[in-house]
Amino acid sequence: MTADKAYLLDNRQREAGRRFEAFAELFDPWTLGHLERPGPLTGLRCWEVGAGGPSLPAALAARVGTTGQVLVTDLDTTWLTGPADGGPDSAPVRVLRHDVVREEPPGGDFDLVHARLVLVHLPERAQVLRTLAAAVRPGGRLVIEDADPALQPLACPDERGPAQELANRIRRGFRALLAERGADLAFGRTLPALLRAAGLREVAAEAYFPVTSPACRELEAATVRQLREQLVAAGLATPAEIEEHLANLREDPDREPEQELDVTTAPLITCWGRRPLR
Repeated sequence: MTADKAYLLDNRQREAGRRFEAFAELFDPWTLGHLERPGPLTGLRCWEVGAGGPSLPAALAARVGTTGQVLVTDLDTTWLTGPADGGPDSAPVRVLRHDVVREEPPGGDFDLVHARLVLVHLPERAQVLRTLAAAVRPGGRLVIEDADPALQPLACPDERGPAQELANRIRRGFRALLAERGADLAFGRTLPALLRAAGLREVAAEAYFPVTSPACRELEAATVRQLREQLVAAGLATPAEIEEHLANLREDPDREPEQELDVTTAPLITCWGRRPLR
């Protein structure tokens, strides 16, 4: 991540851990399926950029094995304690505090470079993508995953009542805060063109869009709790509206099943390409 204080979702806040857990449940199976798509990761040298939480580093360590290496970087490594806890056959893992915008890559010639939900927040995103592509060895792969909130902007696509209307209004507030901090709300769809422009070949992309799940609700609740003060200060929601939304997100055994709040995320677009051998 970047040292820029404008980053909206600070990893040092308590709710960041809840968000990382929800991200792992929602997206790790999808992400790992794409990282392993060309074949096993055994023995590869990998760079996980802006890891945030420990789930993907641990999964990569287990997959590359003792003959591979995993470099894990982030501007804030608070949540990355012990990411190599993947068992006795896991790879050596190095955790490094690193500013991907302002510092040179910590090495090069990686077999695999991966970043998830990192570049969308960086005003220098195109420059950083070129830097990541240059760190891939000839024949190696770059995999970038980022959101495209403008492609599907709603928290509740099925807006059938006041609870859904409130959820969508708060999501609009969240998007407004992101845009103010330099996030590109239509970034995900640009990834194929950007990877090709960075010199990669065999470029392809797919999108993942979970419609509803307990993890979707947990991610929404953790995000709203983390941004409560900013939403109120910007006049995007009142304290009472935020409490009402959080109550709607909580499991309630007395609530009728049809009254459950179905909350989704922005589509996650996964794009990959290979650096040509020459």
